Amino acid sequence: MTPAIIAFILLLLIGAPVAVVMALSGLAGGYAMGGERMLGIIADRMFSGVSGFLLIAVPYFIFTAELMNQGGLTQKLITFNNALFGRVRGALSHVNVSVSVFFAGLTGAAITDTVAIGKIMIPEMKRQGYDAEYAAAITACSSIIGPIIPPSVVMVVYATLLRDISVIDLFAGGIIPGLLMALALLGVSFVLAWKRGYPKQAPTPLKVAAFSFLMALPAMIVPLIILGGILSGLTTITEASGFAAIYTIFIGVVFYRNLTWRKIWNALIITVRFSGVVFFLLATSAVLGWFVTRSGIARDAAGLITTFSDSAFLQLMAVCVLLIIVGTVMDVLPALVVVAPVLVPAMIQLGFDPLHFAILMIVVLNISNVTPPVGMTLMTAARIANVPYERAIIASLPFYVAFIIVILLLAAFPALSTWIPSLLR
Repeated sequence: MTPAIIAFILLLLIGAPVAVVMALSGLAGGYAMGGERMLGIIADRMFSGVSGFLLIAVPYFIFTAELMNQGGLTQKLITFNNALFGRVRGALSHVNVSVSVFFAGLTGAAITDTVAIGKIMIPEMKRQGYDAEYAAAITACSSIIGPIIPPSVVMVVYATLLRDISVIDLFAGGIIPGLLMALALLGVSFVLAWKRGYPKQAPTPLKVAAFSFLMALPAMIVPLIILGGILSGLTTITEASGFAAIYTIFIGVVFYRNLTWRKIWNALIITVRFSGVVFFLLATSAVLGWFVTRSGIARDAAGLITTFSDSAFLQLMAVCVLLIIVGTVMDVLPALVVVAPVLVPAMIQLGFDPLHFAILMIVVLNISNVTPPVGMTLMTAARIANVPYERAIIASLPFYVAFIIVILLLAAFPALSTWIPSLLR
């Protein structure tokens, strides 16, 4: 175990890519356990890590999200949500959150949400008098709803790493937590909008609102195709993701008529690049996961957690703090593939519900996406808003407090994560 830990720490310190860190530390641990005969297992583990049929859904989800961006479907959702909130003070702030809820059902990736919505909303919010750092903060914080409300690339990766939970249960389990996060953000948004006197817009005429709804409706059907097919049992997740991509091309080309072949090609290029990163992480994480299983680290981790407290709630809180710390230096997917093989077996051994802990882990790691120093979504939004990263961090603090409250609720009430999945069984 010691060579693996030493290799892991040293490689992180010198700035090696996370995938390389996982592969080489697993290799060092395997060699220490059984010498050269263990090395032949490495290639087999890497292949098995990316050979699951479920993983075909990942590039399809990414492709669908990029088609939405390239085809301008995001703008249709924003126009419709603006018609709903236009007369309320701080309208664009609330629209930012509500659009992310709709967009979450289309993408499942936080950074995609940040870029797609931020490039439209942040300049408009600045033009109407919102503080630039506030526009960046609300955009980044609402974007992390994307991987919580299904479909979610993160959940597909989790189901591949830890095969004790189906991705359908994960999708269903993320609905209430995702909506809770949205309500928490809207609550903070309403308070800050009134306190700071952010602008409100003229009421949208009923005819204009109805037209904006009709224009956004084809885009809003995409989540129904994905979730409806999966939860009804009519399609597998892979089939649903493929249908969603085909449908998005159809409405972009035929209905909206602004999705050109050039844009489709650009979406394909981005999909290949992002998918390559995801699959390389999964391949190398399989090596580290194999070593963790063989070495007994999970058992040791469970023992360490029990020494902290006998209270299940405090044990969960301790693990959440650990996850936030990990998330401050890693992006969501690398953090997930590093910590999940260790923590999940340990928590199951301690008697925690696997689905409850899975949802809690995914929520906490995604909240870490707005936690410095990494905080990729917040950093991206700050760049779009053209404000210093430090100012965006300060502006995000009220939203971060709201997220902490959501974490406490999810930890204290497991039914928030397990109730909807229980109805599908």
